[in-house]
Amino acid sequence: MDSRYLQSFVFVVELGSIAEAARRLDLTPAAVAQRVKMLEAELGTTLVRRSGRTVGATEAGERILARARAVLHDIRDLRSDIEETGQLGGQLRLGGMATMMGSLIPDALAVLLDRHPRMDFYLEPGTSLDLYRKVTSGDLDAAVIAQPLFNLPKSCDWHTFRSEPLVLLSPASMHVTDVHATLLSEPFIRYDRDVVGGQLADAYLRQHGIKPHQRCELDGLAAIATLVDRGLGVSLVPDWAPTEYAGVSVRKWALPHVAPKRLVGLIWGRSCARIRLVHAFLDAAESIERARQAQPKPKR
Repeated sequence: MDSRYLQSFVFVVELGSIAEAARRLDLTPAAVAQRVKMLEAELGTTLVRRSGRTVGATEAGERILARARAVLHDIRDLRSDIEETGQLGGQLRLGGMATMMGSLIPDALAVLLDRHPRMDFYLEPGTSLDLYRKVTSGDLDAAVIAQPLFNLPKSCDWHTFRSEPLVLLSPASMHVTDVHATLLSEPFIRYDRDVVGGQLADAYLRQHGIKPHQRCELDGLAAIATLVDRGLGVSLVPDWAPTEYAGVSVRKWALPHVAPKRLVGLIWGRSCARIRLVHAFLDAAESIERARQAQPKPKR
């Protein structure tokens, strides 16, 4: 059995789309569909079904999905095991939340591949909670996420890169003398309460009895900053940008009371077969963070 057939089947089911699976695998949709058909012919059963534009697993497909993932994991582990000692190679499967995909992760990967040119990587964006689950299930080797608000399992390790305090985000032209009064009087753009940063912001508002006039709620800090820049409201968000927010004219204001901070870091499985690749990425990311923190902060 060709492992590429299994890989195509798993991607189609997980992504719910042949077109998206083809994009991830750098193939044509026809090639991905043909691989799945070849696997179905080899196993003698139908594995996927269409429902409109969505593709899902049949009952038979669901039965073999977990084992197919395990086989693919084992194949990647075999490749990692035969790498020469001292010469890192193979593919690091890395997840990243949106703000890190546009900052720390590409910088760290550039350093990593410069040090270890035989390495390769697979990147998967997502929310912190989804990526956490994929690390704990073994689908990803590691992920740069916001630390969940519960105890991590003993099977995982964690390293914090940065601590992000909550700040009030306002248009640059707005002068704020009382942060709490501003949160009460201005239209409020809420950070999604399904993500860690949004949960921290909601906890702060509840703790201080602040019920803002909510205009909308959305995930995506860059989108929130853009709405604030356009004068559509203010927001309470983690201070995710080390200096200024690119492309928008906003201002951040410290909160008057102690608030929980969003911790951003790397999570990985202790028993991961590609642990050397994870540690190499961690070392590269730490060097990037040390350089950032050593830069002088701009005067306000």
